[in-house]
Amino acid sequence: MSSLIAVGFDDEFTAEAVMLELRKLQQEHLIDLEDAAIAIRNKEGKVRIKQTQELTAAGALSGGFWGLLFGFIFFNPLLGWAVGAVAGGLSGAFTDIGIDDNFIREIGNTITPGTSAIFVLVRKATSDKVLEDLSKFKGKVLKTSLSNEDEAKLQAVLAKA
Repeated sequence: MSSLIAVGFDDEFTAEAVMLELRKLQQEHLIDLEDAAIAIRNKEGKVRIKQTQELTAAGALSGGFWGLLFGFIFFNPLLGWAVGAVAGGLSGAFTDIGIDDNFIREIGNTITPGTSAIFVLVRKATSDKVLEDLSKFKGKVLKTSLSNEDEAKLQAVLAKA
């Protein structure tokens, strides 16, 4: 079962630095992320969300390929490609996997202007090594589906930085 973790940071840049660190840890097979996103609330209060999985572009690319293939079969590859790309892009735009976008937006609207938050859905992790790597970032746990004990460990590591 996956665990949802949302952590807030005191500036607009730390969440992206944490995301880079998590990607490095994922390449080292220390953490397995199902999904991740960043919410940045600028000084004017506007929230910008960065997803790690861009489904619209992937859907358009996949749809374009299949449309082109069917277009060759029915002797109109350009039309097939265009219809496939549009259909794939629309299906990607309306698909929501992983962390709920409304949840990200809701938490993003509650953080202070000029700050950021990271949202991760973790399948599994080597927690002692991951916590050691994340100990250089100062943050505050906003929401988790972790046990109270694990959440306290995470908060202690983030507060100690």
